[in-house]
Amino acid sequence: MAREVNLKVNGEDVSEQLQENTLLVDLLRETLRLTGTHVGCDTSQCGACTVHLNGRAVKSCTVLAVQCEGSEVTTVEGIGSPEKLHPMQEAFSECHGLQCGFCTPGMIMSAIDLVHREESLDENSIREGLEGNICRCTGYHNIVRSVELAATKMRN
Repeated sequence: MAREVNLKVNGEDVSEQLQENTLLVDLLRETLRLTGTHVGCDTSQCGACTVHLNGRAVKSCTVLAVQCEGSEVTTVEGIGSPEKLHPMQEAFSECHGLQCGFCTPGMIMSAIDLVHREESLDENSIREGLEGNICRCTGYHNIVRSVELAATKMRN
């Protein structure tokens, strides 16, 4: 059964007729063509699909789109632009916090949420804060360095 869903995505009003079992990740990728949100596992293990829902990081493969009625969703496409990257995007570039890039959008969205939630971050708290995001390439060292740098930039 189709149902109308109204929400704001990256600051834009969106109204779509969706099946009640449509996942948020599918709305973003398939309907809205915001393909920066990746589908890695379909089981909420990898974090590649992480977006912000009303300002908090969520795995969009675990949220039904109809649950987002009236909500604000921000994807990696909504945090910066090619001309002016978000400080977290800049830090990932500067510190080489990515290799293949598949996990990067979800990692960045989780890291931004972590910086907003935690007053003090060190290597251990960053690693713990990102444990719901899997990277198969980097070994996490440069990701942690990226988050440390971005936290400084975001707080100044």
